[in-house]
Amino acid sequence: MKALEVELLGAGDRTPAALAEELSTFIAAAERSLDVAIYDFQAAHGASAAVGQALEAASARGVAVRVVFNRDRPPHHPDAPPPPNCSPEEIDGLSVPTRAVRGEGSLMHHKYVVRDAQVVWTGSMNWTDDAFGLEENAIVRLDSADVAAAYRRDFEQLWSGGTVERSGGSGPQVTVGGALVQPYFAPRGPSLAHVAATRLGHARHRIRVLSPVLTSGAILGTLAEFAGRASFDLVGAYDWTQMGQVQQQWAEVPANHWKIEAWKAIAPRLSGKRSTPYTPESRHDYMHAKAMVADGEVLVGSYNFSRGGEENAENLLHIVDGGRAAQQVAMFAERIAARYADG
Repeated sequence: MKALEVELLGAGDRTPAALAEELSTFIAAAERSLDVAIYDFQAAHGASAAVGQALEAASARGVAVRVVFNRDRPPHHPDAPPPPNCSPEEIDGLSVPTRAVRGEGSLMHHKYVVRDAQVVWTGSMNWTDDAFGLEENAIVRLDSADVAAAYRRDFEQLWSGGTVERSGGSGPQVTVGGALVQPYFAPRGPSLAHVAATRLGHARHRIRVLSPVLTSGAILGTLAEFAGRASFDLVGAYDWTQMGQVQQQWAEVPANHWKIEAWKAIAPRLSGKRSTPYTPESRHDYMHAKAMVADGEVLVGSYNFSRGGEENAENLLHIVDGGRAAQQVAMFAERIAARYADG
């Protein structure tokens, strides 16, 4: 693989079996260790079960495999990621070392793998058949011992502490395949919302946005300012169903009424995917990619640019590579925006 790879997936672009095979192949290449932090993982059924089998096979041949997963299933909240499809027992039932991570109303929301303390797989994609086949997602793979070390530090905090609140921080800015890359981890690291808002605020030519929801005040305020400039190049997509629920919640809290006005300025510049409303039995077909482009810079990871997301265990990568990744993400955002332009 290249030192830095970005893979962008529209709903239906790949089959669940094909993505399960891709992830299983990544896991099968491990020689020494696999550290996995995953929010939603159907480890025992569907096409995604092949990933669970790949982890068990790696462990059986002597690879040190560890998996942390989200334990608590709080009631669904408009600002929060929908609860997982899988039960914690499904992940805990793997024949590899696993550890449940608890939170005080917060979630272990990562979706990353560190292979052999050298290669990282991260992004927005959960390991379920719905995520593989029905959602938009962004994946980043990096071959860098420095980046891997930052992710391993976050993993060790989750593994040893067992709680969301004891994890987080930031890694150094390092060069990966000619790109400058810096990872950030919530909740104990710098404010992910302010990292994003600061980069957006420096944009001079274009902004691209992909996120299920946009509820952080810092990000909303910054985007509303750009959206008010008719000539500014602002394009993107969000989950129409989830943002509808968010707006209903804002209407009930007077202190959040300003966010409704900010969203009224932003929403006409973006496209909304009408996903299936969440129930425990519903299909998960959300607009799930989490990425932003500010001119030639990219922000991408598990964080969905929400107010509540900063309380979760989340990761965010800042990438500057001469515009290559930015152009790739920008073109994907434009394709998804065009797909859902009619709402």
